[in-house]
Amino acid sequence: MKRTIIITGGAGFIGSHVVRLFVNKYPEYRIINLDKLTYAGNLANLKDIENKPNYRFVKMDICDFEGVYQLMQEEHVDGIIHLAAESHVDRSIKDPFTFAQTNVMGTLSMLQAAKLYWESLPEKWEGKRFYHISTDEVYGALEMTHPQGIEPPFTTKASSGEHHLAYGEKFFTEDLKYQPHSPYSAAKASSDHFVRAFHDTYGMPTVVTNCSNNYGPYQFPEKLIPLFINNIRHRKPLPVYGKGENVRDWLFVEDHARAIDLIFHEGKVAETYNIGGFNEWKNIDIIHVLIKTVDRLLGRPEGEDEDLITYVTDRAGHDMRYAIDSTKLQKELGWEPSLQFEEGIEKTVRWYLDNQEWMDNVTSGDYQKYYDDMYKNR
Repeated sequence: MKRTIIITGGAGFIGSHVVRLFVNKYPEYRIINLDKLTYAGNLANLKDIENKPNYRFVKMDICDFEGVYQLMQEEHVDGIIHLAAESHVDRSIKDPFTFAQTNVMGTLSMLQAAKLYWESLPEKWEGKRFYHISTDEVYGALEMTHPQGIEPPFTTKASSGEHHLAYGEKFFTEDLKYQPHSPYSAAKASSDHFVRAFHDTYGMPTVVTNCSNNYGPYQFPEKLIPLFINNIRHRKPLPVYGKGENVRDWLFVEDHARAIDLIFHEGKVAETYNIGGFNEWKNIDIIHVLIKTVDRLLGRPEGEDEDLITYVTDRAGHDMRYAIDSTKLQKELGWEPSLQFEEGIEKTVRWYLDNQEWMDNVTSGDYQKYYDDMYKNR
């Protein structure tokens, strides 16, 4: 094999798309999917490639330093794409210890295993790469600014030169100071610092990316878009935090996977790249789009399920606006999103409606028992 790459968290939402892309695009690579199979990891996400000759799944906790180190030696790993993380903000508020353990200590475990193995080789760092995927939430929050008295959204010109609708004049850029506001983002910020420290201290070839909210097929239905699609289908309440005015920048997951592929191969060592869609939406506006789309595709009168919207107490420390500036990635490596949001939402809603068996399996938790039984004696 030309390369051997560990992709951590490869049974999760974003990870499964990255694994699929690499396995299919690079048959000369050996792709090792390392995943603990927590509630968010589901090997059903990868049924279509599980028997490919260049693919291997390993059930392992990234905090298992000895196990990771041994695996790297056995497989002669020369690349790591590190996606494994606890990622749900609400869960981090209730259980910050788990987020610190997985996101910080797990990342440190991967870094140290890679360092010890790669330093033991005659070529050391040559041809190696540790790619760490992070989040835009480490930057904190942006203001909803009103230029010249114009109410947002308004047309603005990003530093890339593109005009688009936005809810403020400022964007997250790679040189911003970190200001995390939740246990989740604080844990991710800490892991980012460890990755950069391993480059600065030991010379490890690292790269970090910070992405905006992802959406698309195979997302665990605790997140807004798959949860609300499923609730609309079954006519269950749609719980909206506060007034639903918080703004997020949305990126189709397959576009994110393409960016990861590009950055892994062509990104500069020790650099940070932001990945976003220049695609800002208020939560409440996305919900209206979801209702109309699901109703239309199910043959219901469009907007019939608007009465499912239920406003609930806002989340503690709920950041008002995230908006990524992807200009650096676009200018240096030529990446840009392939889908407009309306196209991506249509594709996403259709996938969830056409894959109700997958959704039922995930929401029931049956998939966890299946894989626990499969691997308990291995």
